Amino acid sequence: MKRALLEALNEARADRRAAILVSELATGSQRLVLEDEGFAGDPLEAEFAARFASAKSGMIETPAGDVFLTVHVPPPRLIVIGAVHISQALAPMAAIAGFHVEIVDPRTAFASEDRFPGVNLHADWPEDVLPGLAVDRFTALAALTHDPKIDDWALQHAIERGCFYIGALGSRKTHGKRVERLTAAGLSEAALAAIRAPIGLDIRAQSPAEIAVAVLAQVIEALRKRDATESAVPKQGANAA
Repeated sequence: MKRALLEALNEARADRRAAILVSELATGSQRLVLEDEGFAGDPLEAEFAARFASAKSGMIETPAGDVFLTVHVPPPRLIVIGAVHISQALAPMAAIAGFHVEIVDPRTAFASEDRFPGVNLHADWPEDVLPGLAVDRFTALAALTHDPKIDDWALQHAIERGCFYIGALGSRKTHGKRVERLTAAGLSEAALAAIRAPIGLDIRAQSPAEIAVAVLAQVIEALRKRDATESAVPKQGANAA
């Protein structure tokens, strides 16, 4: 690999940007494709989209010969706002699924190591924590406190940072009031459409553990259906806890 190409790849990985190294086996030529720069019109456009979504490297056949695609996709992160019962079930499941999990809650009675052993826990306000976590396009955020003073700023930050998934606990009525507050804060209707509320896939979940399953499933769905130019696609669930 040429030095300039290696440096570009290393820079992309350091910046948590998805990239594919395209290697033509017959000629030895290589090029780098960055997801956030777009690849529309490329002969391998469909293959790139599929590989960015699956994060799997592999060989493909083309009219010009075999090409190996080495896929570099940042590990996904899940930030949970609220050290609640749902979070206690969600955190270990998300970790098993490959997500780096962070839980943020200023309420020290909830955000304790006893309740969340082995979890990255931040007993502070989202506005004090999230800027230091470098929230990005490969971050999912689930707001679960039901408290506007805690959830609202986090949701706004997630929208501004282009998170691939943004979900919020609450009924449709609760979300309607949330939309009113965030609209007053300056967010557009299009921006607010990124929030999935009620949170989670519609599996008629009842218990905290079931809601956690519904949330994680929706997060994984959003990750695997991630579009190269969109941060989040709204899809309403029915877990209106």
